[in-house]
Amino acid sequence: MPKSSLALIALLATSMAACGESAKLQVSDGTGPSPKLPAPNKTLVPTVNIAPAVGWPVGVTPKAAPGTQVKAFAEGLEHPRWLYVLPNGDVLVAETNSPTKPDDSKGIRGWVAEKVMSRAGAGVQSPNRITLLRDQDGDGVAETRETFIKNLNSPFGMTLVGQDFYVADTDKLLRFKYQPGATHLSGDGETVTDLPAGSLNHHWTKNVIASPDGKKLYVTVGSNSNVGENGMAAEEGRAAIWEVDAASGQKRLFATGLRNPNGLAWEPKTGKLWTAVNERDEIGSDLVPDYITSVKDGGFYGWPYSYYGQHVDVRVEPGNPELVQKAITPDYAVGPHTASLGLAFAQPKQLPAPFDQGVFIGQHGSWNREPHSGYKVIFVPFENGMPKGQPLDLLSGFLNDKGEAMGRPVGVVGDDKGGVLVADDVGNKIWRVTRQ
Repeated sequence: MPKSSLALIALLATSMAACGESAKLQVSDGTGPSPKLPAPNKTLVPTVNIAPAVGWPVGVTPKAAPGTQVKAFAEGLEHPRWLYVLPNGDVLVAETNSPTKPDDSKGIRGWVAEKVMSRAGAGVQSPNRITLLRDQDGDGVAETRETFIKNLNSPFGMTLVGQDFYVADTDKLLRFKYQPGATHLSGDGETVTDLPAGSLNHHWTKNVIASPDGKKLYVTVGSNSNVGENGMAAEEGRAAIWEVDAASGQKRLFATGLRNPNGLAWEPKTGKLWTAVNERDEIGSDLVPDYITSVKDGGFYGWPYSYYGQHVDVRVEPGNPELVQKAITPDYAVGPHTASLGLAFAQPKQLPAPFDQGVFIGQHGSWNREPHSGYKVIFVPFENGMPKGQPLDLLSGFLNDKGEAMGRPVGVVGDDKGGVLVADDVGNKIWRVTRQ
């Protein structure tokens, strides 16, 4: 990128941030089952506080929690975002980024947002592939790297049911045939069902998880705007989790009003489906907390008309008081603007206490908060199937002392060998956390 362009982006980011505001509360105040929710603080220009992406210096790693250690499982990847572990231990990583969506960057606001986000490391072209990583000798570092599936369209979520391997592209759910031990899959895949996308495709990531019996698939679809400013017609089928019948491809809305759900996982004690959700922006550094929650069949979670239960968002006109009255309060807040994406429950004999009962969350990091929030992997302890207590940092140190992003964590998954894998899309690495 030319120096003049970088200077313009920096000037725009600085100017916009100067017109914004700063947090009055700590991130911890917006965390837990009953987060503090101050009055909205909408400014003329939204707060923009991007951590510029700089990558990792040689020999530098994130900081692992006491009793654990971290090292690179794989390096030199291209924007790794999401992870999946096959039964034989092979690790799949979606190397991916936003698809072309010309209607999402129209006007001055869209142009500025596009330039500023590129400064955060999100401006690279999508590699559109899933890569297979294999640690044959068990030393915690992948020696084998193969292109597992290529020519995809901004892939994200993955899941295997028997010999059916599913990929959630940005516009469709695909099925491929998989043979145990295969290092690549051929063909274009079979379309199970189309997913909302198009030239306006604001939250483009789609995740997928299978029911325990493999008969149903659950697919996340984020909203097409911040708070419905593109009109509710553009939100058809979005801000939701879909339930898809694997055999027929028929689908129904399982839960709605979820602005941007990403992580999906089954809680091991209760068997309930949980998701990690990115909440709305531009009403202050202290609002609105992102959250994790169990997902109720038929549940409505507020977006865009209300947040964190029944707190009305007055920016949305016309409102919908009837729907607001039905809005479910999420189970647990994980801090405002943390961009919590990855979600994985702890596995037996994985990490030592206190990281043995609960859920790992990859927090990609804020752009709409001063000071920054997120940029780490946290652990929320669970007891009897529900969050219990305050979160703990598992992996931190993704920002340097200049406030630059050496990395940004996204997907999180257990590798079934006692480790927790973390996709770092700015550092272009997969980190592996293990017992010390």
